[in-house]
Amino acid sequence: MSFSFSVVLVWLDLAGVFFFAVSGSLLAAKKQFDIVGSLMLASVVSLGGGVIRDIIINAGPPAALTNPVYLAPPLVATVLVYFLFSGLQRFTSLLILFDAGGLALFCITGTLKALAEGMQPIAAALLGIATAVGGGLLRDITANEVPRLFDPKDIYALPAFAGAGLTVLLSVSGTFNAVTGSAVAAVVFAFRIIAWRRHWHVPLAVRGWHRLGPDAS
Repeated sequence: MSFSFSVVLVWLDLAGVFFFAVSGSLLAAKKQFDIVGSLMLASVVSLGGGVIRDIIINAGPPAALTNPVYLAPPLVATVLVYFLFSGLQRFTSLLILFDAGGLALFCITGTLKALAEGMQPIAAALLGIATAVGGGLLRDITANEVPRLFDPKDIYALPAFAGAGLTVLLSVSGTFNAVTGSAVAAVVFAFRIIAWRRHWHVPLAVRGWHRLGPDAS
């Protein structure tokens, strides 16, 4: 992996960390956590997926624990939400937007790092998906929310599947670059947002079952 590619990968990773960190701090604010709880939740969601990725590929100590720069985005996100959230409370879609941004970037960086470590394409794509959805899963569980990953009325993992798959195809064919990578991120982001706004969903685990209404127990 060339130096320039490594630098780009780190910057993409940091951008994904920031987006996910903001989503964590926003959820903490809605749940009325204190600022320490906000920082912790921002750190869990933004760094959790990358830690899982680095442990699985055995790339040494996780980057989030060895590179201090990874600690900056959660801190910045916590401070921004602390000062700005009172003016943003009406925009409930903000959390989804930042979460979608983190999802779009992490499915790419997770896949690329796995490929750079010599993993096979299918395994690399699966690790990219795990990187993208892992932090959000930890965030929702920590905040005592139903994980979006398992919400039958929402689509969460499929955009990450699409992004990881496209990243593998572009990388293997030698056509992955800043332009194509940005296009993949845009596709994943748009897929996630449109699916959320239009209430798209996938079939339930058993044919013939129906989704329960909001008042069902």
